[in-house]
Amino acid sequence: MKKQLFLFLFALMPLCAEFHASISPLDAAVKKRMVGRSWHKGCPVPLNDLRYLQISHIDFHGRTKQGEMVVHKEVAAEVVHLFEELYEAGYPVRQMRLVSDFGGSDWQSIEADNTSAFNCRHATGSKKWSRHSYGKAIDLNPIENPYISRSGRIAHKASMKYRKRVRQKNMHPSNRAILLKDDAVVRLFKAYGWKWGGDWHGVKDYQHFSK
Repeated sequence: MKKQLFLFLFALMPLCAEFHASISPLDAAVKKRMVGRSWHKGCPVPLNDLRYLQISHIDFHGRTKQGEMVVHKEVAAEVVHLFEELYEAGYPVRQMRLVSDFGGSDWQSIEADNTSAFNCRHATGSKKWSRHSYGKAIDLNPIENPYISRSGRIAHKASMKYRKRVRQKNMHPSNRAILLKDDAVVRLFKAYGWKWGGDWHGVKDYQHFSK
C-alpha cells in the first residue's frame, strides 16, 4: 500500500510545482567556475557565445529541483522547451550540475550520474572536438544510459546492469530514466532536430543527444 501511494504521489509531482527556467549570459561567478575546468583558451566557442540555464527538473526522489546547465546561445531557448516537456511528462533526472563542479572531468560527471551539456573536450576516442565543446550536446542520466564501445566495453561499473536495453515493469526512477528507441523522450529530442547516440552504428551512446 505504501509503495502504491509513493508511485501515485510521484506521478503527481510535476503537477504540484510549476516549471521554472531562466537563460542568461555567463556572469563573472559562472565564468570563474568554468575557466580552467570545462573551458580553457583554445576552445572552439568563446564564453560570450554560451548561456547559463537554470531549469526545474524532477529528481529520483520525486522532488522538484532547480538544475543548471551551460549551452550555446543558439540552442538555449530550445533546451528550455525540451526540459519543460520532460518535466511535464514526469521524466526523472538524477541531478543537473555544471561539469565544472567535477573539475571539468567527464568521467567524474558520469560517475555522479550528472546530466550536463557544455564541456570543452575531444569526442571519446577522437582528436576532434566533441559537440559538447560547442554547447550543442546533452548527456541525459548517463549511468542509466551508458556509452558502449564497439567491443561492448562499458567503463562505468554502475552502468553494467543497463547493458541490456530493457525497462522493467517497476516504476522506480532509475528504471524510468532508461532511454529506449522510439521512447517519447527520444522522439521529443528528434522532433527538435537533435540526433541520438543510441542510433549510432557500432558505438552506442545512449545518454547523448546532439544538435
